[in-house]
Amino acid sequence: MVLTKTKVIDGRDHLLGRLASVVAKELLAGQSIVIVRCDEMCVSGSLVRNRVKYASFRNKRMATNPRKGPFHFKSPARMVWRTIRGMLHQKTARGQEALSRLSTFEGIPEPYDKQKRVVVPAALRVMRIKPGRDYTVIGVLANTIGWKHLDLLKTLESKRKAEAAEFYEKKKEKDILRKKAIAAASGELAKVDAVLSAAGY
Repeated sequence: MVLTKTKVIDGRDHLLGRLASVVAKELLAGQSIVIVRCDEMCVSGSLVRNRVKYASFRNKRMATNPRKGPFHFKSPARMVWRTIRGMLHQKTARGQEALSRLSTFEGIPEPYDKQKRVVVPAALRVMRIKPGRDYTVIGVLANTIGWKHLDLLKTLESKRKAEAAEFYEKKKEKDILRKKAIAAASGELAKVDAVLSAAGY
């Protein structure tokens, strides 16, 4: 990636570890990154397998005082954030600065719903996992271990998609009208176009 102000990555159907490694490298290089739709990211393996693995992970705690950590997050966005944190030198100043350039969200909140989103082809599930293999969606995994906002997120996402579809239809209508206007005015603008083309425009 080339450094820009902020890159918005659509996490849908990406593999967690592969996306995390790419994002970690970019954060250390100075790129600011926002990952949306973390709830629709995937990990390989069946839901049963991943629930067992996560139960084992949640059991790892400080023997004398568990309130001091390690802390195990239930929300998909924080799971993704923690995975990326593990790929940074987060106990150094450089690592903390890199981590501060990362934001993760479930769904696509304002203002990222109106910004261009990109994908990472090297981390897409369809590019990396053999068809027919089991995989688990992180939102479903989180829901089974105690995350309580899956239904709310579905409601908000359906509302966002309806508004986006309405906007897209209006945009297509405007494009059609614009093309008609250009075609209608093409005769009148022929001399102007000739002058502009001669000038290199």
